[in-house]
Amino acid sequence: MAIPHEVIEEIKYRNDIENTISQYVTLKRRGKNLVGLCPFHSEKTPSFTVYPENGSFYCFGCGVGGDVITFTGLIENLDYIESVKLLAERSGVTLPQDGYDDSMQKLKNRIYDINRETAKFFHEHLMSEQGKWALQYLLGRGLTLKTIKQFGLGAAPDSWDSLINRLKEKGFTINEMITANVIGKSQRGTYYDRFRKRVMFPIINIRGNVVGFSGRAMPGEDKMGGKYVNTSDTPVYKKSENLFGINYAKNNCSEQIILVEGNMDVISLHQAGFNNAVAPLGTAFTPEQVNLIARYTKEIVLMLDADAAGQKAIRRASQLLENSGLNVRVVVIPNGKDPDEFIKKNGPDRFKALLEGAVSDIEYKLLMAADGLMLDTDDGKLKYLGAAAQILSTTDDVMTRDIYIGRLCEKYGVSRTALTAKVEEYRKQNRRREQKQVINDVIRPKYTKDDINPERRKSVKGVAAEEMLLSILLQHPDYIDYAKENLARDKMLTDLNRRIYTCILEAHEDSISPDISIFAQSFTAAEVGYIVSLQNSNKAGNIVKTVLKDCIKVILEENTLLNFSSGDDENVEDWASKLQEIINIKQKGNE
Repeated sequence: MAIPHEVIEEIKYRNDIENTISQYVTLKRRGKNLVGLCPFHSEKTPSFTVYPENGSFYCFGCGVGGDVITFTGLIENLDYIESVKLLAERSGVTLPQDGYDDSMQKLKNRIYDINRETAKFFHEHLMSEQGKWALQYLLGRGLTLKTIKQFGLGAAPDSWDSLINRLKEKGFTINEMITANVIGKSQRGTYYDRFRKRVMFPIINIRGNVVGFSGRAMPGEDKMGGKYVNTSDTPVYKKSENLFGINYAKNNCSEQIILVEGNMDVISLHQAGFNNAVAPLGTAFTPEQVNLIARYTKEIVLMLDADAAGQKAIRRASQLLENSGLNVRVVVIPNGKDPDEFIKKNGPDRFKALLEGAVSDIEYKLLMAADGLMLDTDDGKLKYLGAAAQILSTTDDVMTRDIYIGRLCEKYGVSRTALTAKVEEYRKQNRRREQKQVINDVIRPKYTKDDINPERRKSVKGVAAEEMLLSILLQHPDYIDYAKENLARDKMLTDLNRRIYTCILEAHEDSISPDISIFAQSFTAAEVGYIVSLQNSNKAGNIVKTVLKDCIKVILEENTLLNFSSGDDENVEDWASKLQEIINIKQKGNE
């Protein structure tokens, strides 16, 4: 579907990029732009920049960039047309339908249909006589029939082809079932149900679609295939971007979300009235899940298992949450119990009291720092206060540091001056470490990686001129006619920059301004990020036309040199002719 440019512009106008991205990323103003932690890769130092002036964004860390449509597609896992449709729907813009190539959306819809039919199949089996073993297990775990129905729980039969046969009856093809990851293919070329004799938990996204499944083996039967078998990533599902229970929690978590470890923890808490609980999906907590939670709440309570793995997960989660803008609190469950076990034994009131006693993230870290130290000795106190100073150095909030420094000084009999000096010493170390990290992760890769334009190697000088030229044309469209008259498309040195240049010229011929939307459908996400970085580069300063002339001169010179050096003709006269051409170009440039 070739969506008219004016429709794209209307959609972008009605979906302000700053307001849209702020729903997913905590942004802070820096001059006329905004910065935040990139939602597309893990980082501690903000390298994600939003440029409201031209409606674009760019991450200096991972190179992703684009406009509000590109961002929506990346964050919601949609293709370009789908993200256009979503933003159009949000803002009340009517889209033309003629010629719309919706093949990917049709595939996704088929997968949603397969998942819905599969969930129905598993639930029916659970409630049948043959599925009694699974129903008794769930009832034995304290779940009611109402809760089982609410979460659509089910059971996979102890069969290799029951689901295949059911889906075939419903008109689905084997290839569609494989794409949905509900069946597998053996080395012999035969097909089989991926989930067999397991209690099934459907995974439902924020829009209410079944996107995948988590299958739990019965106790004692998890030696073959593991305790859990989960849906792999598909066109509609990425485990790192989803949370179990988010479809219910999103409507009940404006003040707080509880992050627990497993599916049963979530279900038990919801059954007890705590409808704001969610869990990761068979993976460690991810930056994408942090951003998803930050869209719906102000505070997150970490309530992971009390064993060593659970405590390690809390530490990792708290690191990811440091710059999320969320208030972070931690609950340590007594006696090493998990939330499911605790609430069943002690009831909702005790659990509520436990929740109300959640400590701040820093307080939890300070408590854990004392573990294993003999605080009644001078050596133990010194080690603890050193660890505490490191913990306090990680917060930028002056009041928080001051309060905890005061408490520690009073409790352990040290001077405020000494402990404050130690905290500041660690803060300086942190700043140096962060600056070094920026150089390693952001600045150095930006100037050394050739992943986007590997042809850069054949003429570093020429490609730099190409990039400067494109940057000027993207920022100053009034110079496009001049560039067109003086630089033919086929003189561009690299294929990528030639394609960008061609796109700019063609848009100009159609009286369309060269903003990011003209590239989105024919360039990859990485290439669009590269274009945004060019668009927001301002190296030409106030002598734009002079720089543009120099760029064209360099490109033509390098083009001729490359053709000369790669020529196969050994004829001396031909070589002399090429050499004279270079001389003429240089003379013309000096006039």
